[in-house]
Amino acid sequence: MSEEFGSFAAAPQAPALEFGAPVEQAQEEKIQEIQAQAEAAEKEKKIPDPDEILTPAEKEQVKAFVKQIDLTNTSGILNYGVGTQKKLADFSQKAIDNVRTKDMGEVGNMLSGLVNELKDFDVAEDEKGFAAFFKRKANKVEALKTRYAKVEANVQTVSDELEKHQVQLMKDADLMDKMYELNLSYFHELTMYIAAGKLKLEEVRNGELVELQKKAAESGLPEDAQRAKDLAEQCDRFEKKIYDLELTRTVAMQTAPEIRMVQNSDTVMAEKIQSTIVNTIPLWKNQMVIAIGLEHANQAARAEREVNDMTNQLLQKNAAALKTATVETTREAERGIVDIETLKNTNQTLIAAMDEIMQIQTEGKEKRRVAEGELAQIENELKQKLLEAARS
Repeated sequence: MSEEFGSFAAAPQAPALEFGAPVEQAQEEKIQEIQAQAEAAEKEKKIPDPDEILTPAEKEQVKAFVKQIDLTNTSGILNYGVGTQKKLADFSQKAIDNVRTKDMGEVGNMLSGLVNELKDFDVAEDEKGFAAFFKRKANKVEALKTRYAKVEANVQTVSDELEKHQVQLMKDADLMDKMYELNLSYFHELTMYIAAGKLKLEEVRNGELVELQKKAAESGLPEDAQRAKDLAEQCDRFEKKIYDLELTRTVAMQTAPEIRMVQNSDTVMAEKIQSTIVNTIPLWKNQMVIAIGLEHANQAARAEREVNDMTNQLLQKNAAALKTATVETTREAERGIVDIETLKNTNQTLIAAMDEIMQIQTEGKEKRRVAEGELAQIENELKQKLLEAARS
């Protein structure tokens, strides 16, 4: 912006009035358009009183300049105050370009990305269990330090960029003072043109025009009437030109508070950036260091808790195993070589076997007794048959 507004660096020159100065390629269509806009504008707007604006020296310059104005000079009337209008138009364009070149978007995007990184800068645990505890802790501390280094680098980058923007904003604020003074100079110059034009217009209408109209009425000659008519039309055109200058001066009046608004915005932004650099960013860094320190403390606490929990688990498991082993050993030690139930079963089995043997023996005796009787009968029958066989 300082390069674009290099012409603003110097103090504004004192207003200078010129009559009949050439204008670059002034086209009749453009002039008619300006006049039409002037006629359509709000005529009821209050025009600043030159007596309240101009200094005594400027008022004297206006009175002297009135004598140079020639309403019969068509080119002079056409170019009346155009130089100041053009300077103001160029000034307005440069002011617009200055506003357009102010872009905090890059820093805004960097800040947004940094805020997201800081939001993600947490120490949440994912894995569970004692087995992965020590491996997880070592890896996590290193990962946290790596992330801190990355975020710290980004914070420093944003801080450097913010410092650059702060310096530029302060330069812009200083330059706005020069722009304001330059705009004020244009405003005074336009006011002087307007005041001089009105004085000249009043002088001609109340003097020369009245005389020409009176002469034309007295002589009745067409050339006298034409001279009066031409001068009246020139007065009308000059009046429109003055109104056009008043519109331009209104633009200058509106530009003044706009410059102050931009300057105020620059100053506020510079203050906010300074607050961010000296307060917010160091606070971010401190909080990240605190986060790492807290993580170290939390890890130590979690390690102690994990160790204590595992110790309790081991003690409980060993106590349960010891109880089981002791009970089983005592139970086996108190147990006889042969269980009473085994003896009972064995005795019952022996008794049942003896009963079965005795029953078998009894049945065997009975069968033998029966068999002996049957054998005797068989033997008798055989003997009988043998005797019968012998007799025959």
